[in-house]
Order: sequence, then C-alpha cells, then structure tokens
Amino acid sequence: MKGLGELERSIMDILWAHNAPLTAREVGRLIADRDLAPTTVMTVLDRLTRKGFLNRTRDGRAWRYKPGESRDAYVAELMLEALDMTGDRSAALTRFAQTVSGSEAEILRKALTELEEE
Repeated sequence: MKGLGELERSIMDILWAHNAPLTAREVGRLIADRDLAPTTVMTVLDRLTRKGFLNRTRDGRAWRYKPGESRDAYVAELMLEALDMTGDRSAALTRFAQTVSGSEAEILRKALTELEEE
C-alpha cells in the first residue's frame, strides 16, 4: 500500500470522518483550509479510487465515494510496511514496545492474549 500525499490525506480524513459516501462536490465543500477547483477534487478522488483507497457508486450523474478500508486498517498497513523495511523485525518490535505508553502497552498485551486464545 502506498502512502498518501498531503491533499490525498486531507480528502481521506474527510471521508473517514463521515459515515456516508460523499460526492466530489461535498468533499470539496468540506476541505476548509483550501480553495480547490472541483476538477482537482474529482481528480484526486479518481486517483484514490484507482489506488484502491476508495470505492465509488453512481448516484445520478455523480459518483459517491467511501473509504475501502478504515483508517485503523490503513495505519496498521503502514506499520507493517515500516516493519518490513527493517532487517531485524525483532529489534524493531522491541524498540517499538519500549516507546509505547503504559496504556498502549496494555492494549497490545490484551490484543496478543486474545490472539493466543483463538
């Protein structure tokens, strides 16, 4: 999975925040900090669809876009890709575990325990 550019990330944040598919026009209105041409928004939405980040369905003459995966799934994939870049996964995981907070460590412990019980 490839990373997202700044504008792609902004658009994905909007779509992840909404529970319903949005049109390009709706996404454009929700990008508060930018004055983008509608065609720019449509181009980025189309690119995100081709990359597999979005699914789209026809709604009259417009397309409605929704994320293909949750934000959590995307972040988990990024973490796995980063882990794949190391020559020593064990060392990278150990270093990661040393940097998480106590509450985050507890979440990891609980998740690992649940996986072992399956």
